[in-house]
Amino acid sequence: MMQSTVPYLSLAIWLPIVFGLLVLAIGRDENPGLVRSVSLVGSIASFLVTLPLVQNFDKAAHGFQFVEKAGWIERFNVNYFLGIDGISVWFILLTAFITIIVVIAGWEVIEKRVAQYMGAFLILSGLMIGVFCALDGLLFYVFFEATLIPMFIIIGVWGGANRVYAAVKFFLYTLLGSLLTLVAILYLYFKSGGSFDIPTWHKLPLALNEQILIFLAFLMAFSVKVPMWPVHTWLPDAHVEAPTGGSVVLAAIMLKLGAYGFLRFSLPITPDASHALSGFIITLSLIAVIYIGLVALVQADMKKLVAYSSIAHMGFVTLGFFVFNDMAMQGGIIQMISHGFVSGAMFLCIGVLYDRMHSREIADYGGVVNTMPKFATFFVLFSLANCGLPATSGFVGEFMVILGAVKFDFWIGLLAATALIFGAAYSLWLVKRVIFGTVGNEHVAQLQDLSNREFFMLGLLAIAVIAMGVYPAPFTDLMQTSVADLLKHAAISKIN
Repeated sequence: MMQSTVPYLSLAIWLPIVFGLLVLAIGRDENPGLVRSVSLVGSIASFLVTLPLVQNFDKAAHGFQFVEKAGWIERFNVNYFLGIDGISVWFILLTAFITIIVVIAGWEVIEKRVAQYMGAFLILSGLMIGVFCALDGLLFYVFFEATLIPMFIIIGVWGGANRVYAAVKFFLYTLLGSLLTLVAILYLYFKSGGSFDIPTWHKLPLALNEQILIFLAFLMAFSVKVPMWPVHTWLPDAHVEAPTGGSVVLAAIMLKLGAYGFLRFSLPITPDASHALSGFIITLSLIAVIYIGLVALVQADMKKLVAYSSIAHMGFVTLGFFVFNDMAMQGGIIQMISHGFVSGAMFLCIGVLYDRMHSREIADYGGVVNTMPKFATFFVLFSLANCGLPATSGFVGEFMVILGAVKFDFWIGLLAATALIFGAAYSLWLVKRVIFGTVGNEHVAQLQDLSNREFFMLGLLAIAVIAMGVYPAPFTDLMQTSVADLLKHAAISKIN
């Protein structure tokens, strides 16, 4: 493990939280301009402190880097223990980047309780980064659960007509799933002789029946968060009712917390159970990819369509993890990063339309390209990325997962590849009905094209989507050693 002289990880976690609390302290609705400015400065500063993590990352080194360790609850040997590897580093940058986008997106749209809205997102950003950095089991659990609170408030306060129902459903699903994980964490604590260190748990010998029970306990929390079929039903409700910023963070980052849990806990701690139950996970993943892709096709609400497409794309991620080869696992991680850009951009585009027409129904639109050509360009680009067009980020991860899946089993690869067909079907049909054709009605005829603020935030995401699609090497190079180490570790039996 490589210790850090500068506490970059602590800065990445606590800087947005401190700015969030500062915004809440300013918190007067009569001065929203100051609140917005402080929020933007906080989000940019929080992003800048994550950049040295990539610049100074040693991609050839094994183990964790930028490690920070201090006593926390010493009586129970709980430590403030942080560190990252090539897998987690990109998610920290992604979280900080998306937070800037969300602050810009809510700049004019949010008019009431501005301080509370911006504060909730900044605090949430710090907590999510904490999940990706934590190397202490209890610290991970605290961050993992704490992310629920700001998102629950965001959906419940700034959401749509059924916001309370959606917020409570989101909270209960994710909380109930996590309670079994706490039991597994405590079991590992006692089994390891009183240690919450996740790297120590990675080396802990466990019988197969122990591993299977621990794997299933972790699966309960991580599968809900991803979300995997059949525990996915909370996600479309949460997306439909959440404000635009809430949908962006939920799709771009929060779904990744569950997938990341598989890489940090399930695969290295319970390798034998992971192999034994891989067929089960692959089956669930393929159902998500195929069945949920078909469900997305019949949606009348734009947000629901993109929400269901998120579930299908995350099915690709879990499939990539459990076919146990380099190509598929790297593809799964790339897909997570790409999905952060693409789904976030799709929800922002829907938010742009909703701000103007206060409708998400596909039938209420038609011919938007005639009145909003700049917007239409972005919408078409992100929709094509959503269905995996080559030279967009959406293609890279899906292609790598399909290659890895074919290497594992041709028929599994073939079934996974059907996602590209369904993805193209629902994405292009959405574009056809909303963007192209004659102007649908007088409301569409009066639409104003993108403002400079909207153009800027969508432009940033467009650059990210194309840059990652054309040149994915920086992403894959950084994670290569960590993925190889994880697969090597997962291939060794831990049964006594």
